[in-house]
Amino acid sequence: MHPTETEQKTPWGLVLALWGAGLGAAAQYGKFSAIFDQLPEVYPDVGASLGFVVSIVGLLGIFFGVAAGLMVARIRYRRALLWALWTGAAISAFQALLPPLPWMLASRAVEGLSHLAMVVAAPTLIAQLCAPRDRGLALTLWGTFFGVSFTILAWAGLPLVAWQGIPALLIAHAVYLAIFALFLGARLRALSIDTPVPPLSLSKIVKDHATIYRSPSISAPAIGWLFYTFCFVSILTVMPPYIAEESRAFVMGAMPLSSIASSMIIGVALLRIMSAVTVIGIGFAASALVMIWLWQVPGDPIGCLLLAAAMGLVQGASFAAVPQLNGSPATQAQANGALAQMGNVGNTLGTPVMAVTIGAIGYAGLPLLAGCAFALGGCAHLALARRRARA
Repeated sequence: MHPTETEQKTPWGLVLALWGAGLGAAAQYGKFSAIFDQLPEVYPDVGASLGFVVSIVGLLGIFFGVAAGLMVARIRYRRALLWALWTGAAISAFQALLPPLPWMLASRAVEGLSHLAMVVAAPTLIAQLCAPRDRGLALTLWGTFFGVSFTILAWAGLPLVAWQGIPALLIAHAVYLAIFALFLGARLRALSIDTPVPPLSLSKIVKDHATIYRSPSISAPAIGWLFYTFCFVSILTVMPPYIAEESRAFVMGAMPLSSIASSMIIGVALLRIMSAVTVIGIGFAASALVMIWLWQVPGDPIGCLLLAAAMGLVQGASFAAVPQLNGSPATQAQANGALAQMGNVGNTLGTPVMAVTIGAIGYAGLPLLAGCAFALGGCAHLALARRRARA
């Protein structure tokens, strides 16, 4: 028997543990991003190919994001999450040996699959564990996992590297993932929230892509997420030279925190009184308006922080939209897989396209491109909402 909506209680300790596992998943990206400037000392004379140490994780996500949703549903969410945590821990331990570059790249490719399994399984489990009234808060918390993880890596990871070297950071990451694998392996054992195993084949994966992107409910969070991720990392990457040097470090460190605070305070409050899609629309509209400000006042610190706060509304509400628009664990896993796929597309394309645009027309390319992307993200959600209403 399942508890009614009023009887069901959210196991917040378990939700926080799943979020903690998400911090480890984000660190699969962030651990090498944070120390990227030090990698030439480990792998000298390899040139631009060193960038693949970071990007190969995201490239796999482009091709296997939706397939990950299908695979996770097939092998069950708990099992997939634990496999991903243990695999991630083993890979980080191997990487601590600083193997030759081809082996490092191969390990990063496998790590990309581990990352995908985590970011599909964990939010699906969170949505199923939570009482309906708490899902918005819990999934908004989940949506902060990248920002929080990158902040922790900057504040704790870099000092650890300075003290004990790069292997120490990778070993710490391995131990972190193993601890969460042990804890969640014990705590999730008694749960029975899995659905029937779907079939798996190449034709099924192709059909799944068609099903997801034809559906205005399953695809909506991912389509909006594409425009968000296209802007977020690229803005953080190309904005610093346009901020006054005396305030640059503070602003760049505060932007992710401003985004997280907005998501957890304003976003959660708004989700109590309106749909997640409406909150996403407000976030996109506010972001586009702030880009007009930053067009007029390049690198303005207040404008930068307001931009991050506006984007924070999109960040948290995008994950909250998944269970609001999709009722079953299977469709939620599909939606989370599409989120992972479109997020990797946005992260992969955003920075190079932004850099080329700025190189061609100067600083104005930043607010112009980002402002258009925010407007398109809002319009895409409006169009999908109209399709859902007609259906």
